[in-house]
Amino acid sequence: MPSTTDTAPPGPAAPGAPAPPLPDDPAGLKVVPARHHARWIAAAAVIVLVAQFTHGLATNPVWEWGVFQDYVLSETIVQAVWVTLQLTAYATVLGFLLGTVLAFMRLSRSPVLQTVAWTYIWIFRSIPMIVQLVFWFNLSALYDRLGFGIPFGPVFWSVDSNSIIGTLGAAVIGLTLHQAAYAAEIVRGGVLAVDEGQLEAAAALGIPRLRQIRRIVLPQAMRAILPTAGNEIIGLLKGTSVVYVMSIGELFYQVQVIYGRNGRVIPLLLVATAWYVVLTSVLSVAQYYVERRYARGADRTPPPTPLQRARRTVRALRTAAARRHQPVVPFKPLGDIR
Repeated sequence: MPSTTDTAPPGPAAPGAPAPPLPDDPAGLKVVPARHHARWIAAAAVIVLVAQFTHGLATNPVWEWGVFQDYVLSETIVQAVWVTLQLTAYATVLGFLLGTVLAFMRLSRSPVLQTVAWTYIWIFRSIPMIVQLVFWFNLSALYDRLGFGIPFGPVFWSVDSNSIIGTLGAAVIGLTLHQAAYAAEIVRGGVLAVDEGQLEAAAALGIPRLRQIRRIVLPQAMRAILPTAGNEIIGLLKGTSVVYVMSIGELFYQVQVIYGRNGRVIPLLLVATAWYVVLTSVLSVAQYYVERRYARGADRTPPPTPLQRARRTVRALRTAAARRHQPVVPFKPLGDIR
């Protein structure tokens, strides 16, 4: 006699009842979201550290935010910032012009031009910037007069070197020659990134060599040149602080002079830091838009800029707010419309 505790074999499902899921059916599996415990712990630790640093900025009296506020927009500091911008602009323009010439000298088929350009880049990348600046600052000790005449022959016109190359001029020369060595390699790398078939097609069409470089090679090479060049210009902006050894009134030198008089080292260094951050941010934004412009040939639908995203977000919020205040029209079936 069969036991009453035996389980009856599963029979067919009742009509209308859902069929039990199969063992390998994905619909019967329980979906559990991934848990990133390490990520949350790391985020919490970072938030704590940032909160501690912010609290220290706000409560530590050594920062002396009142002194920072008094000097950050003072006339002396603003004039020093202007000198820093002048040095950066002169060295950038002249350095990249000379660097472009050196780059095409290295790409030339002439062994003389290649050797001269390679030697220049090798020497000026080997010597520290501060050594170059001090050397050009003392140029009058090596050449007391500079003149114009026939090579290895008579000099028709000469002038005292100190009257031509002053302190600011020596700084610009040193920064330009140093920057040109790095700019040459940046431009050469960008030119090498252009497909050789572009030049072959241009030569087949009879386009002159100079026009090939100006209208075909450089516009395409700019996409490879700009990221590194932007980084180099930002580095040059901060590198102008080295000219303090020449007693030029740029930002870092003036900050040193001020805290040497009043002893407020920390807030004055904070003033210099704030200005360098602002100037670097402006250059970064300019680099972003210049890169976006030269990327038009490769990316026909570039992503929206941060300003365009902000405008789109504001427009969407306004649209949502306007819909929220509109009266709701009750739905009526078609048969009830009269």
